[in-house]
Amino acid sequence: MITVNADGKIMVRRCLVTLRPFRIFVLGIGFFTLCFLMTSLGGQFSAKRLGDSPFTIRTEVMGALESRGVLRRMSDMLEMLMKRMDILARLENSTDFHKGDEARFPLDRSPAAGLMERIQAIAQNVSDIAIKVDQILRNSLLNGKVVEGRRDQCEVPRDPKFPDCAGKVEWMRARWTSDPCYAFFGVDGTECSFLIYLSEVEWFCPPLPWRNRTAALPSPPPLPRVQAAFRSDLARLLELIGTGKESLSFMKKRIRHLAQQWLLAAQRLEQKLKGQQRDQKHILIHIGFLTEESGDVFSPRVLKGGPLGEMVQWADILAALFLLGHSLRVTVSLKELQSHLGVPPGRGNCPLTNPLPFDLIYTDYHGLQQMKQHMGLSFKKYRCRVRVIDTFGTEPAYNHEEYATLRGYRTNWGYWNLQPTQFMTMFPHTPDNSFMGFVSEELNKTEKQFIKSNKVSSMAVVYGKEASIWKVGGKEKFLTILNKYMEIHGTVYYETQRPPEVPAFVKNHGLLPQHEFQQLLRKAKLFIGFGFPYEGPAPLEAIANGCVFLQARFNPPHSSLNHEFFRGKPTSREVSSQHPYAEDFIGKPHVWTVDYNNSEEFEAAIKTIMRTQVDPYLPYEYTCEGMLERIHAYIQHQDFCTTSSPPLPPKAKSPAMQSLPSPLALSPNATHLVWSPSASRDPHAWPPVDSLQVWVSETRHACTETCRRHGLVCEPTFFRFLNKKEVFLQLSITCDSTEYEMNHLYPAVAENVHECYLQKEPLLFSCAGYNTKYRRLCPCRDYRKGQVALCRDCL
Repeated sequence: MITVNADGKIMVRRCLVTLRPFRIFVLGIGFFTLCFLMTSLGGQFSAKRLGDSPFTIRTEVMGALESRGVLRRMSDMLEMLMKRMDILARLENSTDFHKGDEARFPLDRSPAAGLMERIQAIAQNVSDIAIKVDQILRNSLLNGKVVEGRRDQCEVPRDPKFPDCAGKVEWMRARWTSDPCYAFFGVDGTECSFLIYLSEVEWFCPPLPWRNRTAALPSPPPLPRVQAAFRSDLARLLELIGTGKESLSFMKKRIRHLAQQWLLAAQRLEQKLKGQQRDQKHILIHIGFLTEESGDVFSPRVLKGGPLGEMVQWADILAALFLLGHSLRVTVSLKELQSHLGVPPGRGNCPLTNPLPFDLIYTDYHGLQQMKQHMGLSFKKYRCRVRVIDTFGTEPAYNHEEYATLRGYRTNWGYWNLQPTQFMTMFPHTPDNSFMGFVSEELNKTEKQFIKSNKVSSMAVVYGKEASIWKVGGKEKFLTILNKYMEIHGTVYYETQRPPEVPAFVKNHGLLPQHEFQQLLRKAKLFIGFGFPYEGPAPLEAIANGCVFLQARFNPPHSSLNHEFFRGKPTSREVSSQHPYAEDFIGKPHVWTVDYNNSEEFEAAIKTIMRTQVDPYLPYEYTCEGMLERIHAYIQHQDFCTTSSPPLPPKAKSPAMQSLPSPLALSPNATHLVWSPSASRDPHAWPPVDSLQVWVSETRHACTETCRRHGLVCEPTFFRFLNKKEVFLQLSITCDSTEYEMNHLYPAVAENVHECYLQKEPLLFSCAGYNTKYRRLCPCRDYRKGQVALCRDCL
């Protein structure tokens, strides 16, 4: 017995010693139970928070059901623990202790008994909690069934303000699984999920009444605009452009090469603006033709004589926007574009997840197509912020989707329904688009004098770095004539052997780096084109380095009607030479345009060019300062998001619906109309209306040509002032009838039948185009010397 009692004492003592750290464990279990309970209950209440989607209730309920099982398992564990403690207690009570011994352990036995009572209480509490949670979960499931029933019982509203709602719901029923973006926004196949999406994400259906409580709070007021400040360092821009493509390396080299001229031009423009306040714009530059998705055929050809004109222009646009002080993001990949825009996961059928964070987006046709594919309805909402860099231009007849389809102007590149001045061209060949341009290196007086004194009058350089350009038919004939008077140099790319297309008497240097090519131009007297490529930057660089540019006259002019290169391009422009800008805006003695098929004319031109002394010449609009001026003016004044379109003409002829009196007046010599001195002027109108002159074209002339003949430029934004019957009367034009129609040549008059026509669709106002049947009303304006894109008071 003594031995047994001793063993019993030892066991009890060990048990009691063990119980002390166990107290901490039990308290931890209790604390964890409390936290878990709060989390579980909180989850139930959070499922009912205002603003949460009803699509989340089912998920949270299921999570709570799982938590109920955990609470039950915890209760079972505590009950098992209590049973084991009870066994130890019984072992202690079964031992026959002496009274003296019982008196020795009163303090040791009391904690053990109290601890067991606490364990019992905790177990009971956990059991009670499990019962309460079970009751809460049953109520939640019942409420969930009510909501689920409401979701399944939604009816399509019949609201005349939302006529497309029913059709869109029908489409969602059949196609909501076609794009994962719908599920991303909460669509789950139920009728209510369709209506919630179509009313809260898109805007085809009215808001559901029972969803009013989840309406978003009003957006906070926009933060104050940061003022743009001219920058004096291009290093950050070079980082923004990035690496990984030969095309990007070329652009960065160009920016570095012209950095000093850019910085000096920015300083001069800053002084000219005299502290004018300018809001800093957040601008995304997405160069779509360099993305892998568009094929990026340019980058691999940079080092092989491929076309560089587009990359020259993009490099200059980047430099100008950066120096003007705007905040830029540059992308050349589709993934980066999607990230910057906030495109939801999927195939591009849904709107953006957030408001567009950019004030302006500069892109090209490839980028425009990519944006349309991935922005869903947001593209239509934000397309007014887009500026499209478009080498050859897009005329209004090709831009208007319905008109282009009906009248046969639809091509692979047009029909975007943008404002035509959102397209920005390399040369000012149509005022319907904005002239963006590029820059050529500007020489100082010392460099110009050095070039003049070192010219070799018998040296010619051929325009064309790819061997395919030398395949032009009939080149041997005029090159043989040229070889009689001049040494001919070429810069045709080749890898191992001389291209067979290059005649033996031509000294081919291979593809030269830009600075070496410029040194060649500074020595040469003549820069001769073969008729292709069209409208590139090289002729302007040659003229700026003191060369005479000789080019072929096209008879008949090349256009989309007779030449494969222009076929499919959104323009009907007729190109009379390889470089129309050089022919029309520069001309002799710097530019000679002759018929290469006429040997006598060609040879006479060569002789005259050799005798003629010319200075290096660069039009102001192709200097860094000229380009900065244009882009600054466009950003300050072109706003296609807030400017309302001109009102449509009245359908009835009641006095109440007649248009306002014309603000125009006959000029003193009675040949054209000008802005009336007594008419009111909008101080924010751009260009200023004081620059407007209205002329009537000849039957074979477009408004572009009509204005040019009067020393002016056609200004399409002024068409709204001409599109009135009163203007015909002011010009003494007889109208037996006046009709409103969609036609890119209107307003115009068919004089032989005295029928007058006004424009019905403002997007079709166009400076381009003519028809022998009509004489057109043409809005013309003045322009700054050397800066055709801006009127005299436009800066």
